[in-house]
Amino acid sequence: MLFTLLSPLATDFQGFNLFRYLTFRTGGAIMTALVISFLIGPSVIRWLRSKQGGASNIREDVPENHLSKAGTPTMGGFLILVALVLSTLLWADIRNPYVWIVLLVTVGFGGIGFADDFLKLTKRNSKGLPGKLKLLGQILIGSAAAIWFVSVTNSPIAEGLAVPFLKDTLINLAWFFIPFAVFVMVGASNAVNLTDGLDGLAIVPVMIAAGCFGFIAYLVGNTVYSGYLGIHYVEGSGELAVFCGAVLGAGLGFLWFNAPPAMVFMGDTGSLSLGGALGAISVVTKHEIVLAIIGGLFVLETVSVIVQVASFKLTGKRVFAMAPLHHHFEKKGWKEPTIVIRFWIIAAILALVGLATLKLR
Repeated sequence: MLFTLLSPLATDFQGFNLFRYLTFRTGGAIMTALVISFLIGPSVIRWLRSKQGGASNIREDVPENHLSKAGTPTMGGFLILVALVLSTLLWADIRNPYVWIVLLVTVGFGGIGFADDFLKLTKRNSKGLPGKLKLLGQILIGSAAAIWFVSVTNSPIAEGLAVPFLKDTLINLAWFFIPFAVFVMVGASNAVNLTDGLDGLAIVPVMIAAGCFGFIAYLVGNTVYSGYLGIHYVEGSGELAVFCGAVLGAGLGFLWFNAPPAMVFMGDTGSLSLGGALGAISVVTKHEIVLAIIGGLFVLETVSVIVQVASFKLTGKRVFAMAPLHHHFEKKGWKEPTIVIRFWIIAAILALVGLATLKLR
């Protein structure tokens, strides 16, 4: 909004020229989202507590020590969404279709998560929406976003799949690109959801991934940098750096309240929306495979669940003491802060590996 309103005035007022720079607006988005989170956070948490009424929303299939967290309100992702969306609308170029595509996925998936969390709060149970209904909603929203992306992006970029480490390689997926893009967005969304099980565990890796993709979006949207690095140029995608900045700011603000012992849980409102946002950004920037590297921690958590379920159904035996993976280490006696910090370190290492693909071509 500020870009649209103030950048045309730069010829008369030189100071407004700052609003033409992505780096300045990205920094503004970070600070704005952070301030909004700090300002509305206490009120949102009080409202959530009043709705929950002290009831427990702790799942039954978690380690016993989680029972001590009973009564902590969920749906804290609503705080993230408000700060993220307002900051993005304020600082991004709202004429850019990619901004709206990513916002569609973020808000749409967040709405599904909100409904799930609200049922947990008001109905006094830990199940929420049926899993099939949530998945159907995600597929429909992801399909709309993928079709929109293809309609506003030139071929062969629109239907192409870029391969890391291979310069100028673009695999034409044709009609299969739509289901592939939906798989990326829905998969990323649910992978983050599975990772959200300990205080601060999911939000920091999400911020790390958002920071990486903000950098990637900036490079992909710049003809000079994309040409130098041998990555595919997507006109207008650089504007998503502002969105990623808003994710960083909103994430930092949420972490203030989610730091152990958490005052509020992210819930599906936050995990589904943030995961979906990362998936959508990877689709727009043509770095879907790189997302699996940068977000490798989310992949590990998801694979641990798949392996656990498959092993139990096929052999009747469990590979892990409990899935997802972070619960396995809890069962092994690791303290929660130890698990969280070590998983953060893993996320940072994988992010560096993912960024290395930009140059190693």
